[in-house]
Amino acid sequence: MNPQAKLIFVMSLFLGTTITISSNHWMTAWAGLEINTLAVLPMISKSHHPRAIEAATKYFLVQAAASALVLFSSMTNAWHTGQWDITQLTHPTSSLILTAAISMKLGLVPFHFWFPEVLQGSPLTTGLILSTAIKLPPITLLYMTSHSLNPELLTTMALLSIALGGWMGLNQTQIRKILAFSSISHLGWMAIIIVYNPKLTMLNFLLYSLMTAAVFLTLNSMKVLKLNTLITSWTKSPSLSSIFLLTLLSLAGLPPLTGFLPKWLIIEELTKQDMVPAAMMMSLLSLLGLFFYLRLAYCATITLPPHTTNHMKKWHTNKPVNISIAILTTLSLLLLPISPMIVTYL
Repeated sequence: MNPQAKLIFVMSLFLGTTITISSNHWMTAWAGLEINTLAVLPMISKSHHPRAIEAATKYFLVQAAASALVLFSSMTNAWHTGQWDITQLTHPTSSLILTAAISMKLGLVPFHFWFPEVLQGSPLTTGLILSTAIKLPPITLLYMTSHSLNPELLTTMALLSIALGGWMGLNQTQIRKILAFSSISHLGWMAIIIVYNPKLTMLNFLLYSLMTAAVFLTLNSMKVLKLNTLITSWTKSPSLSSIFLLTLLSLAGLPPLTGFLPKWLIIEELTKQDMVPAAMMMSLLSLLGLFFYLRLAYCATITLPPHTTNHMKKWHTNKPVNISIAILTTLSLLLLPISPMIVTYL
């Protein structure tokens, strides 16, 4: 892609995100979401491969439907209450429609069907944007309307997301699809707590973005897309593969890594809200996700490739690790000791 065109798309992405997260009126928030959608579409389809074009088409159709629902929700609320302010979404029908719209934008169950396919058809760098930056404006809208959302509906969708994200990821061999189902599962953890403690949702999203960025950039550095090529990565970059193992375990939420912090705080908050059965179900269902993270970690570090391999090995080059990968990985592993300081801001 032309560097000037790429710069325009990235700047449009920043502009759309900034407009949405800083707006008070529904129309400006909607405009920001549309700018984001239009900025990402060329990034998805830049390879001109049929799978990339298919992914871009699916992404456009789903996001257009979700944006129409956001508009419909805000207009219904304005019709009944006379308010266009985002924080004044008080009509129950409007809040239900908005929950469905934002779930489509994010990829929460039962509106998850598009996300694995779109991620599979996108390059790794675009996949990183789709998994992290693109989800910030919809989550901000949920944060601003959290006081009027339906807790029972969000709890049901969250539990289904964690369950389906774990189950559907078990049988995958494509790493991008595994990370897509991982994202769906993590969104379930964010959705269940947004009504009770919205700041905790934002903390979870921030830490999830750090860990996912570290994973995507590591995979992009190793040029790996499938499990059978991940097996050969140890011989090319053993140090990066070792760090990749720890980042995956952090993404799975194992102590004493950073990924344990949001899960610990969310389970603690759910217990305070007398939602012990939901907390227990989430803890058990997260074991499904742990299985495929361990599978990825096993392929990356523990298995050595056989000598009679059928696919072409790349030339071994000991290039230095990118500084952004080093910073993100450090943050993905070592933030748990400062959790008391983080909790004081919640």
